Amino acid sequence: MSETLQAAKEQESKKRLYDYQLNDLNRIFDVMDKSPNNYNLLYQLPTGGGKTVVFSEIVRRYIKNHNKKVVILTHRIELCKQTSKMLSGFNVKNKIINSKVKDLPDQDQYKCFVAMVETLNNRLNDDKLKLEDIGLVVIDEAHYNSFRKLFKFFDKCFILGVTATPLSSNIKLPMKDNYQELIVGDDIATLIKNGFLADAEVYNYDVALNTLKIGINGDYTVKSSEALYTNSIMQSKLLHAYEEMSKGKKTLIFNNGINTSKEVYYVFKRAGYNVRHLDNTNTKQERKEILKWFKNTPDGILTSVSILTTGFDEPSVETVILNRATRSLTLYFQMIGRGSRIFGDKKTFMVLDLGNNAIRFGPWNQPVDWQHIFKYPDLYLENIRNDEDIERDFVYVMPDVVKARFKGAKMTDFDIKQVYKEVIQEGQKSIVAIERSIEQHSQMCIESSEDVFEARALTKLLQDDIAYRIKQYSYCIMNSTQNYKDWLMEEYNRKLRLSFNGKF
Repeated sequence: MSETLQAAKEQESKKRLYDYQLNDLNRIFDVMDKSPNNYNLLYQLPTGGGKTVVFSEIVRRYIKNHNKKVVILTHRIELCKQTSKMLSGFNVKNKIINSKVKDLPDQDQYKCFVAMVETLNNRLNDDKLKLEDIGLVVIDEAHYNSFRKLFKFFDKCFILGVTATPLSSNIKLPMKDNYQELIVGDDIATLIKNGFLADAEVYNYDVALNTLKIGINGDYTVKSSEALYTNSIMQSKLLHAYEEMSKGKKTLIFNNGINTSKEVYYVFKRAGYNVRHLDNTNTKQERKEILKWFKNTPDGILTSVSILTTGFDEPSVETVILNRATRSLTLYFQMIGRGSRIFGDKKTFMVLDLGNNAIRFGPWNQPVDWQHIFKYPDLYLENIRNDEDIERDFVYVMPDVVKARFKGAKMTDFDIKQVYKEVIQEGQKSIVAIERSIEQHSQMCIESSEDVFEARALTKLLQDDIAYRIKQYSYCIMNSTQNYKDWLMEEYNRKLRLSFNGKF
């Protein structure tokens, strides 16, 4: 190849990187240049920021400058294929080491290998293949602990871990034990501001999580999650949230458990919506067909379990529904990140949170002190808000699209706790606070309707607000049993519907 053509090829590669990616790349090389050959460095960049692009260029330059080989480790076959394709785009000739590869008689023909962690671990432990002259190891999605078993095979190599969330998936195995240093890239807010990510419009739905149990991995168990999210109340809340906020939009639903996802599928199917279900029991061909359908279906709804949190990129997603709760900061960012890719005129996407996740971790686009979390993960995990406090402090905010349906009404703030205090000070029974709440909701419906039928239809849009007021009222009277709240909800709606009689 002529020098002119080679230079053109290299210039083409450089054009693939944005300024913030080049800046991070240079910081990484600065560490590599001044550190010993067996140094372990961690690099953080948000989902959608282009970590694969950055480390592909690093690999290209490393091979050119050091004349040593590179191994890239991934935990999923989809990531293997995507990484291999990206490397090829950077003119890095590479070979995938998957379950079909038993040995490497042709390894002299390659400078880069992309390997599944389990496959490579088996081959190296069985002495079935040897990787020679490796100088750099890149670990994609480095927060997963499955990679640790391979460190012993590369103890003389420079290891670069890349992740969106430098917080170990196992609370007992912090990342600081395996990496000496962390480089933090641009945060989500900066990437949004500069037009590299879409912004999230997050809507929180009040969900009682007191029945959820925490497992040994520190997150909620599938069994307790399925018991909560498969019940009819939660399924109705999910369908209502979709119809209220995302009807007709391309929607991705995350669940904790296959049974929950299947129930979601049946609920949406019965309601007449265009929906498919995907989990890790689907064959490769089924998965490929379902994802192709989702890509080509503008109003498609795809309900899944955690299978699509990594290795899945569909920029046309308009809404992400978190139909689950998680105590994993990594999973929180991964799920929301599925909707953050820029696509055409898309500048924002919607997140419907039915697991108090945004309240637990804070807004998706807020700054995160990753250096502090990397150094003191235990301190961070100990300070995650508990569900009882979250539920008690929850404040319902009526979505703008719901407010728009009450455009004829005089919208006034109604603080049920304050009204309760006023009622007690007046020497009246506490239930008067609920009666005043019904009056206010009734007035909203009447002022926004032309007849009683329209007013009754509008009450369906008030169910979240009603449930929130009832919960806060229950705290005030020290009676928060579910049976009482269910009874009060039925009575509230009955009296609200009756209040329209004779008003039109």
